[in-house]
Amino acid sequence: MNDTVGPVSPRERLVTLQRLLGGALDRLGAGAYAVDADWALVAMNGQAEMLLGLSADEALGQDAHDLLHREANGMRMPRSQCSIMEAFMAGQVRQEKQGFFARGDGTLLTASWLVTPLRFTTRETGALVVFHEYDPAGVPLPASTLHAGLLPELERLALLAETTTQLTATLDVNEALDRLVRLVIPMLADWMVVDLITESGHVQRTLVAHGDESGVTRRPDLQGTLLSVPETSPLPLSRALRGAGSTLATPQTYQGPPDTHIAAEQRRLFDATGMHSAVIAPIRGLREVLGALTLGRSRKPEPFTTAEIPLLEDITRRAGLALDNARLYQRQRKVADTLQRHLLPQLPSVPGLEMNAHYLSAPYASQVGGDWYDVFRLPDRALALVIGDVAGHDLDAAAGMAQLRNILRAYAWSQQEPPSVIVDRFDRSLPHITDVGMATMVLGQLQLQADEQWQLRWTNAGHPAPLLVTEDGQADYLTGGHSILLGAQAGVGRTDATCTLPPGATLVLYTDGLIESPSHPIDDGLERLRRHAARLARQPLESFNEALMEARPSDNDDDVAVLTIRVPVAAD
Repeated sequence: MNDTVGPVSPRERLVTLQRLLGGALDRLGAGAYAVDADWALVAMNGQAEMLLGLSADEALGQDAHDLLHREANGMRMPRSQCSIMEAFMAGQVRQEKQGFFARGDGTLLTASWLVTPLRFTTRETGALVVFHEYDPAGVPLPASTLHAGLLPELERLALLAETTTQLTATLDVNEALDRLVRLVIPMLADWMVVDLITESGHVQRTLVAHGDESGVTRRPDLQGTLLSVPETSPLPLSRALRGAGSTLATPQTYQGPPDTHIAAEQRRLFDATGMHSAVIAPIRGLREVLGALTLGRSRKPEPFTTAEIPLLEDITRRAGLALDNARLYQRQRKVADTLQRHLLPQLPSVPGLEMNAHYLSAPYASQVGGDWYDVFRLPDRALALVIGDVAGHDLDAAAGMAQLRNILRAYAWSQQEPPSVIVDRFDRSLPHITDVGMATMVLGQLQLQADEQWQLRWTNAGHPAPLLVTEDGQADYLTGGHSILLGAQAGVGRTDATCTLPPGATLVLYTDGLIESPSHPIDDGLERLRRHAARLARQPLESFNEALMEARPSDNDDDVAVLTIRVPVAAD
């Protein structure tokens, strides 16, 4: 299995917070740690590590109260009696001259402490605890200085850390923008506008959103195409789209005669939104300018100032990297899906039979995979049915799948033999004419008999057993004809199995992505599929197939192929 880009783990989020907050906390000259809304430690400075005899790496993610807060006798303090917790729950600033913390070696630290609310995002707050060793004649911790100096800086860094975490946890452009909106509105602004440069060079007003008491709302009437990037306009958005520096803007900025279509749209934006102040910054990727981000204020009375521009530029820098990755992913995904679509066959039309197939690539870019299905006619008028899976899910696996599909077609057509014989000869040839290591496969031959019944003869090379669903809702796996997978040991002596498909029955051939889950045994997946298919027995075949795909395990990162064949209720 290839490495994939997945969601950011809780541990990675903690590491990001510690990296950004830890350095700022070091400037306090006292021990300090930050906690999130669940009172989990998210950052700790070097002075705290020294005073507590703990390393930040060991402490991150642990409950700070359970880990540190103690009574004078060393016993763990009940939460209901903890004044630090009480202040945290009330969102208050509080300090005490004498309290007790547990050290890593089990001894107690007698300390003076101060706790103050710490804001991570609009929706998430935590707390900052600052402490030093108790000194009866010591000076109280300077709460006012902390609020005036370091605390705003910590909140800025916490926002940037959360922006990094949220934006790197998705590879979808729209999802990334939605997450960014929830981070900055209403914490920094009332409005957020994103203009992105498309691959054709046009500017697309991709998102206009604002926040009020009911939450965040999009304004699709203000979104749309803004034509091309102006080459000479000196106005703020035009300059940002060319990669120039960030700029403050007001409605007056766009009151003169518009020099471009973008300027006209900006005037309409200010008029429609009521923004009295805005700041506009370019969104830069690794190689090019991707667009521009505008934050605006209409309800907040204070205008933006130049002092707030660095924060916006930090946010757009992170947004640019996230959007760059998302665009690259989407390009790779498009290539992968197009490749797989051309590699997989069109199903033939066979009188009396219904057929439907679905393929879903793995959830990460370039993960087209080695899953495949095939249906083709044989010289004796039988129908060959194939479902298979080449090990891996990358472009190499897809190429190997194409090789196996074409070679198997040639063998099945040229050799009028039972499936087991064809697969055995096919297996023997693979090391000599392909680069495929291992694969699983079911090869079946479906043929209409003289009594108008459809008979299936098949062999199974290490693949999940086909499922047969009768019209009255009975579902059972066809476990016969099973032998070792391809590429493991040639010449093992494969066998065939046969069965007659009852009128109206549905045969389900599938790959393991439909049933496997990292969090559940494979038997659970098989039983879930069997029950679900039985309930769908009378559904139209396309709906049947779609429902099976929708019910696949959500935590499986493999590709999935499903081929279903339904025989007629009565012979034509």
